[in-house]
Amino acid sequence: MISNDGYLAAATQCPSPNTNQRPVDHSVSLLVIHNISLPPGQFGTGCVQSFFTNQLDPAQHPYFQTIAELKVSAHLFIERDGTVTQFVPFGERAWHAGASSFHGVANCNDYSIGIELEGCDNIAYTDAQYEALAEVSREILRAYPEITLERIVGHNDIAPGRKTDPGEAFDWPRFRASLNTR
Repeated sequence: MISNDGYLAAATQCPSPNTNQRPVDHSVSLLVIHNISLPPGQFGTGCVQSFFTNQLDPAQHPYFQTIAELKVSAHLFIERDGTVTQFVPFGERAWHAGASSFHGVANCNDYSIGIELEGCDNIAYTDAQYEALAEVSREILRAYPEITLERIVGHNDIAPGRKTDPGEAFDWPRFRASLNTR
């Protein structure tokens, strides 16, 4: 269930400072699926949470020195075991899409919800992740009727040539089929 103030009841709350208000002339109408792992290819480190809350220690891993100054967030993060963490309420703008466009409308952060899956483009996602993603996506579809099945996309779809996630390992047919079972 999603509260009136945009919080998912089933999620652990971990507020990110990397958020701001959506433009008043934009309603939530797009769902974007991403992947992330920190360090790259490593799971269960807690580093994604640190990154989205600006607490990532650049000395912890050489890769972190290249991203430590970035200010990014997502609405939700789904770990390999299906644990869901919410960083930004759905009514606010998370900073997940970067330079992006969908159907000719730029700045997807203005009108989208971003969900990060703990993973990599070429490593299969877990059953627990697909189950959690389907559950939260069905809640989002109920709460935001402008998001249709056609308006659920990958980061690669809104930033082609710049982004590749959720990658070839993401099973779109499986995910889309799970949304039809309400």
